[in-house]
Amino acid sequence: DFLWGGAVAANQVEGAWNVGGKGLSVADVAMYKDKISVTDYKGHVGITSEDIERAMKDDSDKLYPKRRGIDFYHHYKEDLALFAEMGFKTLRVSIAWTRIFPTGEEAEPNEAGLQFYEDLFKEMR
Repeated sequence: DFLWGGAVAANQVEGAWNVGGKGLSVADVAMYKDKISVTDYKGHVGITSEDIERAMKDDSDKLYPKRRGIDFYHHYKEDLALFAEMGFKTLRVSIAWTRIFPTGEEAEPNEAGLQFYEDLFKEMR
């Protein structure tokens, strides 16, 4: 009864960074950086207020790869079918809290975000 499966992180796969009322997360404003040594941790994760302001004005996903992910948000049914073809019996997913509480200040959750996860979990059954 071994459970073969996998795991995905919302900020790496979902995409749809500006769909369904989702708020911005740190991943959504993290710009792609090439030519940085793998040993330069600060170079990879360092972000300034100016970086965030620039990202908030830029609707592109070209420089911000986690805004795009693998577009799991729009293609989760096909992705789950592919996982099943690979023999997956289990899948761990994370939740983008910025999809549920876009700014973190809301008194009530974002219904569109809740609906996405409800639909995803139903499809996973």
